[in-house]
Amino acid sequence: MRHLEDLLGGLKSACAVFPDKRKEAGVYSMADIGLSAFSLFFMQSESFLSHQRSLEEGRKMSNCQTLFGMAKIPTDNHIRAMLDPVHPLHLQPVFDQVIGVLGEHGGLDEFQRLGGRTLIALDGTEYFCSQKLGCPHCQTRKRSNGAVESYHSMLAATIVAPGHAMVVPLMPEFIVRQDGAEKQDCERNAAKRWLAKHSKRMTPLAPIYLGDDLFACQPIAEAALESGGDFLFTAKPDSHKTLYDFMSGASLEELQVRRKDGARHVTIRYRWFNGAPLREGRDALHANWIGMTVTDAKGKQTYANAFVTSLQVTPRTVDEIATCARARWKIENESFNVLKNNN
Repeated sequence: MRHLEDLLGGLKSACAVFPDKRKEAGVYSMADIGLSAFSLFFMQSESFLSHQRSLEEGRKMSNCQTLFGMAKIPTDNHIRAMLDPVHPLHLQPVFDQVIGVLGEHGGLDEFQRLGGRTLIALDGTEYFCSQKLGCPHCQTRKRSNGAVESYHSMLAATIVAPGHAMVVPLMPEFIVRQDGAEKQDCERNAAKRWLAKHSKRMTPLAPIYLGDDLFACQPIAEAALESGGDFLFTAKPDSHKTLYDFMSGASLEELQVRRKDGARHVTIRYRWFNGAPLREGRDALHANWIGMTVTDAKGKQTYANAFVTSLQVTPRTVDEIATCARARWKIENESFNVLKNNN
């Protein structure tokens, strides 16, 4: 509980110095406004603030005061009006504090895999879409029926680990049109920006960056390596013709593992090749490829995927590397799903 109080205190301090567009101090402090917005996500309730105002009126006290240390509870519209102009980077100290507290008390040790490495999953997610509403920062797309949608999306970064029920969200990078750019922004560009901004603070974690097939390209792989980390990305045949053509007819190393998965037994077949080019050309970055299939006791294939990585693949490491690659889905299940669907 003490750590929670410390973290909430850090959040309150960060909110207290948010830029305030009011010319004079208002009834509600920026700390109360910021904590009010956070409380909705913390309590997983869209109606939390109205409920707390009712408690405050009836009992003269609410959880907003006792748990979050708020003096007054602003209205939803006032929260939006005051927080919309605040740049997300003002919350960077809060994310840094979370990592610091976990590291100081051994909380990050539980996430370490592959001999002390930390897995950081990168993935994009959309959090707003409308054919009626929009803002200057919206991206747009045209549907087949001619309707134009405005939407917001971001690249999320999350510490994950296979076998661990929790995840640790890191500072995201928002996907918005960049100053001076004619084209719309994309996940790949956001990933490169995220690595440029945050890789130094991730260096002590010895990161391995996980990502889907979209990130398995030379620019992202090089950015991950230049930042001092390694990469472990999904690599599908349709989008990596040079990689798969290079391995065509080559002798692949192979390993089979039988294990119990819940109540059933499965057979996992690994094949791998070290030193395949990610693209054409003499300057092509060479990576290591792993193919993986899972079959049940009746011989039916239940899973198949392939990955490219900068990690050295051997009979001793292939099983753990592939298991770590599959942990990428935790950013969907344990991070996005909680934030968007309260599940």
